[in-house]
Amino acid sequence: MAESTFFRSEEMSLIQLYIPAEVAQPTVSELGELGLVQFRDLNPDVNAFQRAFVGEIRRFDEMERQLRFFTSQIEKAEIPVRTTLTNSYSSRARSRQELDDLEERLSEHENRLLQMNNSHETMQRRYLELTELKHVLRETSDFFQEAASHQTDIRNSFDEPSAPLLDDLEAGPSDAQGSGLQLGNVTGVIPRNKMQTFERILWRSLRGNLYMNTAEIDEPVIDPSTDVVVEKNVFIIFAHGREILAKIKKIAESLGATLYPIDSSADRRREALLDVVRHIEEFNSVLVNTTQTRRQELMRISENLVAWMIIVKKEKATYHTMNHFNYDINRKCLIAEGWCPTNEINTIQTALRGVTERSGSMVPSILNELKTHKEPPTYHKTNKFTAGFQGIVDAYGMAKYREVNPGLFTVISFPFLFAVMFGDVGHGILVLLAGLYLCLNERKLAHVDGEMFQMVFGGRYIVLLMGAFSIFTGMMYNDIFSRTLPWFQTGWEFHVPDNHKAGNVIIAQPNGHTYPFGIDYAWHGTENYLLFTNSYKMKMSIILGVIHMSFGICMVYQNAKFYRKPIDIIGGFIPQMMFMQCLFGYLTLMILYKWTVNWFETDAAGDKLYPGQGFVQGLLVLIALICIPWMLFLKPYYLKWEHGKARAMGYHQPSEHNVRVSTDSTRSEEAAGAVVAEEVEGEHEFDFGEELIHQVIHTIDFCLGCISNTASYLRLWALSLAHAQLSEVLWGMTLGKAWGMPLPLDWAFSGALRAFMTIFMFSMWFSLTIFILVGMEGLSAFLHALRLHWVEFNSKFYIGTGYAFQPFSFAAVLSEKDS
Repeated sequence: MAESTFFRSEEMSLIQLYIPAEVAQPTVSELGELGLVQFRDLNPDVNAFQRAFVGEIRRFDEMERQLRFFTSQIEKAEIPVRTTLTNSYSSRARSRQELDDLEERLSEHENRLLQMNNSHETMQRRYLELTELKHVLRETSDFFQEAASHQTDIRNSFDEPSAPLLDDLEAGPSDAQGSGLQLGNVTGVIPRNKMQTFERILWRSLRGNLYMNTAEIDEPVIDPSTDVVVEKNVFIIFAHGREILAKIKKIAESLGATLYPIDSSADRRREALLDVVRHIEEFNSVLVNTTQTRRQELMRISENLVAWMIIVKKEKATYHTMNHFNYDINRKCLIAEGWCPTNEINTIQTALRGVTERSGSMVPSILNELKTHKEPPTYHKTNKFTAGFQGIVDAYGMAKYREVNPGLFTVISFPFLFAVMFGDVGHGILVLLAGLYLCLNERKLAHVDGEMFQMVFGGRYIVLLMGAFSIFTGMMYNDIFSRTLPWFQTGWEFHVPDNHKAGNVIIAQPNGHTYPFGIDYAWHGTENYLLFTNSYKMKMSIILGVIHMSFGICMVYQNAKFYRKPIDIIGGFIPQMMFMQCLFGYLTLMILYKWTVNWFETDAAGDKLYPGQGFVQGLLVLIALICIPWMLFLKPYYLKWEHGKARAMGYHQPSEHNVRVSTDSTRSEEAAGAVVAEEVEGEHEFDFGEELIHQVIHTIDFCLGCISNTASYLRLWALSLAHAQLSEVLWGMTLGKAWGMPLPLDWAFSGALRAFMTIFMFSMWFSLTIFILVGMEGLSAFLHALRLHWVEFNSKFYIGTGYAFQPFSFAAVLSEKDS
């Protein structure tokens, strides 16, 4: 049994379970609580509607629908939901009787709630009608009085049907006055936003043969179907003729108006108004009682809603998983297969025995470990600290089973490379404080919604380390908000002559001291500071890049040794390492050699760094050229030779890539008790041409990649330079101007002005530092560090063709949000 480490993924085993049918549900539920088994679907060709437990899943779908209905009603009523549950209550499996009782209880709650909702909506609609009728009766008395005042303007229009109902002011009174013309009316309520459209349609369709008056309803009117406040107007339309009145009614109803018949008698309207007011008061008391009863029902539901949701989700997931199983011939037990960590097999067996004892079953569940040729899933056991770094690696590609996990090295290399580009003590402290806040308040912040925030919160320990490493590199650069940190005694002295003139260059002289840590602060502010730091950071980037990539090539050896592929060491690791070191390793040594030489004491007039430099460099280039055909041809021809040798011995395929479990009698003792999985993955036939093309592509990619990837590490220098220069420019444009501005002679005024400018410029400097130098520059450095790990480092050894271990886990089921 392999030891659990973060260097490689966990060792996995394919297990087979024989579960008695009477304890299948509690057994699978217990495995869901453990979250250690990824079950395989043993019925891939069976339709989802033809599986064994489709009836149970439909039953829990219906219960889940009811719970979603309860949730929407509770949220609508703004009732708090109880979320505290004991572990024993939420974790244990439910019996069939408990599930039947729960289903019946949910149905009763739903029926009562639907009945109350329908009754409440019916009463609300009736209350709305009475409210609108009350406003109509109140406003129409004024409308009738206003219409009566225009009675002298009304005339008959039998001879001219297109003539307007009311005379224009220029035409004077009509000849038909006094004929006793009786006008009909249409009254009702219409939404205010449709009022203008309503008027235009009436005017154009009736050609002005109407008299209309409107008034706004000040009281808020709530639509019972949507619970939205709707603004409405009361209207009354006078016209003559049945056809015209019918036409008006159709137009009004088409625009969503509600019509109310109103008697022309003032006394009857007054009596109707009193009757409506009395009914409204009665409906008010009934509505209050109904609302209170409905709220009490919802409060009773809310006390157990979370518990019910957990039960239903768990049971539904349990039966969905059981649909992946097969029945035996007698249909007395279920057969399941799945992957689990080898180290956790004893834990699973203990859980199975516990379920058997609790249920009182006489037949225990049986666990067999299968031998298979299938590639297991990749499972890296992480904690809250390493999960973020592992997520960076998994985003590039899931590691092949048991290959070297780059996540282990990413814990250190990622924040370090970020800090090389972001190096500043002040900015690092701000990032560190942000990471500390996220880490110290992780329990409270874990429940905060928001995709962007959760992404940052998941990498809180990455942020913490990035801040800590940025402080370290900022001390190496001797940089805090573009200012210096005079920690130790400088190694340079500036001797200013007596006859020194402004603008003349002063050359510093070494005083014998060596600055013990980082860059000497005496370099800051000098004319050749940028030239010095450019050279220093550029060469440092090359050195870090060569070390990083060389370490990645070393992982090729680790993978080849683990998978027992000596050809990958001889035809891969050795020529790749020699090619890398002959060209770029030598370059790194020359940079370090030049740094160790005191050029003040050495005559550097020649173009040779050491005797025999030309011969050594020519030899290294020749070795690098030899490594190219070495990488290109050795592995394909070796595989071809091995394939021919295997065929000559009677084997169809060589055993280079797959370890097989033999059932030969000569190895019967070794295979005793081992169950061989029946399904064997298909193996493609060896093709020398395909293998040679693959190796050509890999060789070209490696050789050209060594050059381009080494140059790619120069982004460490470029971003570090840009970050330092932006910080210096921001300081000079804000606080530098505030403290360096000329002041007037009035000391009191100059002091107040300087204080005001300092406060104003400091606020600008701090805000721009947070948003630009820490936020935008930090994001840029993060993305570049991500690229260096994904492309430059991982491409040297990382296969990344695996698939993730996704066990059946109730924790994962409950964390999924409803779609």
